[in-house]
Amino acid sequence: MRPVALFVVVLLPVFVFAQPNKLPKSKHHFIVVAHRGDHTQAPENTLMAYKNAIKNGVDYVEIDLRTTKDSQLVIMHDATLLRMTGVNAKVKDCMYDSLIHIPVRDTNHPEWGSQPLPSFDEVLQLCKGKINIYLDFKSASVQQAYQAIVAHKMEQHVVVYINEPQQFIDWRRIAPKMPLMISLPRKVTSKAMMDSVLTKYPIDILDGNYTEYTLETVQAAKEQQVPIWADIQSKDEDKNWQAAVALGIDGLQTDHPKALIDFLKKYRKR
Repeated sequence: MRPVALFVVVLLPVFVFAQPNKLPKSKHHFIVVAHRGDHTQAPENTLMAYKNAIKNGVDYVEIDLRTTKDSQLVIMHDATLLRMTGVNAKVKDCMYDSLIHIPVRDTNHPEWGSQPLPSFDEVLQLCKGKINIYLDFKSASVQQAYQAIVAHKMEQHVVVYINEPQQFIDWRRIAPKMPLMISLPRKVTSKAMMDSVLTKYPIDILDGNYTEYTLETVQAAKEQQVPIWADIQSKDEDKNWQAAVALGIDGLQTDHPKALIDFLKKYRKR
């Protein structure tokens, strides 16, 4: 998840004077984001994966938003259906009524069974009053997505991860109070460089792999009150939790949310 290299250059002329937006409320100081839901016992990006995250006390579920041929908003990480359904077709080329009958499954864990491909409305309804949403904005209309968020009264419970400069521009125009997140620009390795980025550009939250951060850049972000929710998701990520937390970052996006929460509790970080 990394925007194009010229991301901040494009944003500067339009938003140089913007102020950071208020983030959704959370019960915890250290944020745990379930990458594509808690898919340790269910296929990723399904309602069951999100229910598991809710049950385990996760702060946010990360979901991937795409659009069908008939302009319906659905959740699927890949542009194609092949990996998660076995159907060799692109989401954007399928009608919604056909998609909802295609089962989503994890080929590495057939014992988990299959789940329906969820719509954005279904996810908003499920999460309302239970968990916040980290919306990875893959391919959709900002106006349509925001209307759905407002319709479910979830505008105070969503942050949006931006993949392209135009998405940032459209979100700021249509929903100026929505918290927006981008990955750490490449080669930001010192406090001075981080200070420069955060002074000039309207970043509400920083993402990016935890290995891209240093004690210096984390401290600079804290001084500017911009939280860092770093990526750490991987099969053996538990080997790196201690090092990531030691940096002083504000949260982690994980493939093992329950185990991470147990780790944080053990070290009194949650």
